[in-house]
Amino acid sequence: MRALRTSMLFDGIAMRGPATVLIENGRIEALLDAGAAPEGVAVETLDDGRMLAPGFIDLQVNGGGGVMFNDSCDADAIRIMAAAHARCGTTTILPTLISGTRAQIAAAVAAGRGTLGVHIEGPFISLARRGIHPAANVTTMTDADVEMLGSAALVTLAPECVGAVHIGALASRGVRVFAGHTDATAAETLAGLRAGIVGFTHLFNAMSQFGSRAPGAVGAALADRAAYAGIIADGLHVDPVSIAAAYAALGPDRMFLVSDAMATAGSDVTAFMLNAMTIRLCDGKLTDDAGTLAGAHLTIASAVRNAVSMMGIVAADALRMATATPAAALGARDRGRVAPGCRADFVCLDRTLRVEAVWIGGERL
Repeated sequence: MRALRTSMLFDGIAMRGPATVLIENGRIEALLDAGAAPEGVAVETLDDGRMLAPGFIDLQVNGGGGVMFNDSCDADAIRIMAAAHARCGTTTILPTLISGTRAQIAAAVAAGRGTLGVHIEGPFISLARRGIHPAANVTTMTDADVEMLGSAALVTLAPECVGAVHIGALASRGVRVFAGHTDATAAETLAGLRAGIVGFTHLFNAMSQFGSRAPGAVGAALADRAAYAGIIADGLHVDPVSIAAAYAALGPDRMFLVSDAMATAGSDVTAFMLNAMTIRLCDGKLTDDAGTLAGAHLTIASAVRNAVSMMGIVAADALRMATATPAAALGARDRGRVAPGCRADFVCLDRTLRVEAVWIGGERL
């Protein structure tokens, strides 16, 4: 058994005062008063002014550390991506496949076994809202696809392109189904929610927009009382005013931060290939030769800071949107909180919310 002592604790929901966190076998054993610890337990004390928080959780990670999951749908790629994001404070990722072929989907799902799983984004999406996703791979879902996707953690699809029967079948297998890359009407989106959709992938981006007489997928997301929504807070994908509006409608318990990170995250890479297209990083923005946004050069730590500085979201809510809320959206009950029984995954943050240290399973990186 060992312990971490901090003068400030964010537990995934709220800010707390001084505390000591007991750790055993990679899990949180107990929370104690700051000065308390069992006799003989080694205690690591964080510097004053430093905050201990749960490790960040990112449900949309296309790449990192110079690697794209689309290029290598295997466990080695997942390890490289996870290590790159862990150095930046993200201790749980969902490797994300961008509208892969069925062979790639099968490989990706297999690579995710033994972990929380993977995020299959497309190819069961709208051609009109495909964004950077390859048009040649966009297709319709079959019963065989449902079987193949049954071991994925999260699947993004367009509800107007996938029937309620298939959405319900995925949900019944424990898959978290999100709407994204969709041109659905509000009525079609609401029907998808009734069928088993529980969230929205990168809200506002690549989906039918909110109008006075045509609410679209965005309107349905903002009006629903239960669905989650991921959002890319890089200041490029979504205007800060739009993020503030979504935050006002959804709150920090349903809106969460995603990176949509590409190979450049956590690396010195400035260009890479995606489906035979060259994607370049310039001034913090990733685009193809036509200028189409191609994912983000972002980490959850920088998204948290952006949420505070650009959108005026209070730090506790921004941190909640990076920890407890994505954990809840995924149905992962053992992370995203500093509470007994949860994984001992932590970040130490300074006063500017920059990551100073990371622990995974109680072990400091």
